[in-house]
Amino acid sequence: MLGFQDKIRQITSDTDKYLLQYFKKQDLKSYLLKPMKYGLFSGGKGFRSKIIVDTGKIFNIDYNLLIALSAAVECVHSYSLIHDDLPCMDDDDIRRGKLSTHKKFGESIAILSGNSLLTLAFEILSDRKLKLKNKIKTELIYSLAICSGHSGMAGGQYLDINFERKKINKLQLIEMQNKKTGKLLSFCCSSPAIITEKKLSVKKDLSQIGLQIGLLYQISDDLIDIRGNSNKVGKPTKKDVKRGKATLISLFGYNNSMKFAYSLKKKIVNKIKKYGKKSRDLLESIEYAIRREI
Repeated sequence: MLGFQDKIRQITSDTDKYLLQYFKKQDLKSYLLKPMKYGLFSGGKGFRSKIIVDTGKIFNIDYNLLIALSAAVECVHSYSLIHDDLPCMDDDDIRRGKLSTHKKFGESIAILSGNSLLTLAFEILSDRKLKLKNKIKTELIYSLAICSGHSGMAGGQYLDINFERKKINKLQLIEMQNKKTGKLLSFCCSSPAIITEKKLSVKKDLSQIGLQIGLLYQISDDLIDIRGNSNKVGKPTKKDVKRGKATLISLFGYNNSMKFAYSLKKKIVNKIKKYGKKSRDLLESIEYAIRREI
């Protein structure tokens, strides 16, 4: 039986293979393919893809279909990281142990590459070769668009920048984290329910689980920024405090943030358990989210 790390490596590898094959269909004359690939194939953890496959397993969805879905999500995630690293945003020179896309290719190329990855995600979901009914494709595209734009990730990044060095409350902070990290993970959890045309109540339940996973993952990220080693993490640590970033740690302190995280984990686990034995891999991913070191 495969362990967690083996599972996530396999899913990441299969997602990368899918994307590499997809790139072969692209216009080879495009000068943006190289920086797009640089930002996309940069050694990411593949956590979002793992959540898609884990949730898809609950509904017996074909693995290859889940990998196509994962490919679209990884494009959106990589676009957001390329833009987050820009000098006008979080100003990070290192990402996953190598130069950020803007340090490698320049700021303007990084912006264009990020934009192109975002649109590539919707190209993947609308592709004729993706064997889904048009109605389902439309719902997937709509849902991912909502999670990626001003009411999702982009809106969360706005709040992240706007909240720097300001006193904010718990509700404001959770709104920011839900948009910046949670929304995309809510899509990861709800998209298998969209594919299998489950009731709206099931979609909403999984979407809420995804938001909570996102919050748990973000808290873990913030804790790693405090205690992590830059070489191991693959990017500079202890930057949040220097920049006056709004985090649960800055609001509650380290120990109370840990307590909050474990309380949140318990709530998520209780919600997931009702989906039965097929939710075991998803539960395993929740355990990883709170205990990871990178």
